[in-house]
Amino acid sequence: MPDLPLPRGFVASGYGGKGSASRTPWIGVFGESINTQAQEGLYLAYIFDSTQTSVTLTLQQGVTKLSDAYPKLGDRLRELKRRARHLRAGMEPELAAQWAHTPIFNSKLERPRAYEAASVAARRYEIASMPAEEILAEELRVASLLLRDAAASHRVWLQQPSENEPIVYVGEGHLPLPVDDPLDGFRPNDSSDYYVHIRGGRRRRERHHEELIKDFGLHVVMRGYQPITLGMYPRDLVLRRPAAVDQQRSWLVEGKAVKKGNATQAVREAVGQLYEYSYYWHQKRGQAKPHLVALFTEDIGHYAEYLEEHGIASIWRTEGGGWAGSPTAVSWDLAAEA
Repeated sequence: MPDLPLPRGFVASGYGGKGSASRTPWIGVFGESINTQAQEGLYLAYIFDSTQTSVTLTLQQGVTKLSDAYPKLGDRLRELKRRARHLRAGMEPELAAQWAHTPIFNSKLERPRAYEAASVAARRYEIASMPAEEILAEELRVASLLLRDAAASHRVWLQQPSENEPIVYVGEGHLPLPVDDPLDGFRPNDSSDYYVHIRGGRRRRERHHEELIKDFGLHVVMRGYQPITLGMYPRDLVLRRPAAVDQQRSWLVEGKAVKKGNATQAVREAVGQLYEYSYYWHQKRGQAKPHLVALFTEDIGHYAEYLEEHGIASIWRTEGGGWAGSPTAVSWDLAAEA
């Protein structure tokens, strides 16, 4: 059918099974500049449940090639769910809430269960009462935008160092801005747990800090910022906004994990490091003084007002996975109003 209402640059293909009919047939919708295969990468799909009473439009991760690294189904499903959570963290919170359906395809077979775990965002339709074609076309267009942003987030997975690969910081100064990809300078550290050897045994440490930086970096891309970690050590994150009027100034972000609900220590450390890095890594090098942003794993309460008074915007992760912040952070479109 040459007149399908596909978004520009997208193609569709039907999959009904090989050798025998699939219990959950599906139609793949692929962004030609993003990915054109279902074995790996990201794509859109209309997947029918096994009863053929509903179809779900889902942003899918390819599952086939992942079986090489995770041959056991349970391990594979857990990995798919973990990746889906990280990809959702890069989505605009309002859209993520509108596309939060968890697919259920009513099958105990391995492939449909993998489709359920691999879903990043989804919307379900009852076949007996399908929306008008104009609505379906518009929702497919929105899904194509979600795919585009998720694909940018997915590139971060490809940039992660392997478990035994040393992390090398290149240079000490700013790198030139890439012109076409806002994630070219974004190389967050691995956020998986790691172990340290201490007297009496081995102890696990959770890398909340690295996960905070990575998730926030993916979030700000949606707001028109470019997150940069490459070449920025010891700074956590530097943001730039090519479309901003004042292109000389950047945003210096320091992330802190709030431990056991006590924000005092985290705030003190953030203030000290932001002032130090701003002075030595920007002003002393002849650069414009950056905007200062303190980033936290949870709400810091009355300390937000304290930081505002000292010229530091504050942002924290909300319980729903979004980002709230102080008035200055809201004015920069980096967070929602607390």
